[in-house]
Amino acid sequence: MVSNRSKVSHQPVMVAEVVELLITNPQGTYLDLTAGGGGHLKSLARRLGPRARLFGLDWDPDAVDRTRRALRGIVQPYNIVQAAFGDLGTVAARFEDERFDGILLDLGLSSYQLESPERGFSFRHDGPLDMRFDPTRGRPAWELIGSLDEKQLARLIREFGEEKQANRIARAIVMERQKVSIRTTTQLADIVLGAVRSPQKNKLLARVFQAFRIAVNQELEQLARVLPAALHLLVPGGRLAVISYHSLEDRQVKRFLQAESRGRCSCPVELAVCVCGAVERVIVLTPRPLAPKSEEIEQNPRARSARLRVGEKL
Repeated sequence: MVSNRSKVSHQPVMVAEVVELLITNPQGTYLDLTAGGGGHLKSLARRLGPRARLFGLDWDPDAVDRTRRALRGIVQPYNIVQAAFGDLGTVAARFEDERFDGILLDLGLSSYQLESPERGFSFRHDGPLDMRFDPTRGRPAWELIGSLDEKQLARLIREFGEEKQANRIARAIVMERQKVSIRTTTQLADIVLGAVRSPQKNKLLARVFQAFRIAVNQELEQLARVLPAALHLLVPGGRLAVISYHSLEDRQVKRFLQAESRGRCSCPVELAVCVCGAVERVIVLTPRPLAPKSEEIEQNPRARSARLRVGEKL
């Protein structure tokens, strides 16, 4: 199958907001945990001084290559490595700097990934049901689909896709795989549409594909690990910016920032004052998440679900 990647261009989301809120020190150090195609890093470089330093990681090897190509010619030194963002706690030792003035985490899929049929992320293209960000690690989606029992499949689709008709879809998957191995995106899409009647077919398929992608890459577990690790690596006054695209991610980020802004107090609720010694570590700069402006959504419809939250380390 021929890849479309040479024809694809990726637009980084909420660039102006990220640059405005993330930069506190024009000569500081900045880390993009999901470098993608390098768009956010390149935009940061335009606003930073020549002594600033840029770092990035991505668990997709193709994204690492694209980022390195995109950053050629910038005046700041940079270092891009391949790793999952959930491994930040150990990967940070590979960078020249151990503390950062700003850390960005954009949890969305890139256009390159969505438009590459061989990656299996999109129901719009026929391809193998892989869905791994790093094709060399973990189990592809077709293995999960072929090995989980009906209850496990239903739970996965319901919890990670927030799909109410998860039981019917899981039952249809199990019935179909008794006849033939489910190995392609088209097969999965046809099963879902055959099991559930919906006037919003694309949203239905997006939820189901999202569920398997999250499970394959253990994205929520990765997010739970990276948030405290990122906060630890910030200098006082440094900022953490997270762009999420669905309620599961956004809720997790919101709760983390709220907990750190309250100092993770463990006192019983009936106590009038805190006596456990909890210390506030974060100022939440976005009490409500920021959404893309209408002009950006017109130019890049995939940005419509993006939500940006930012916290500053005390």
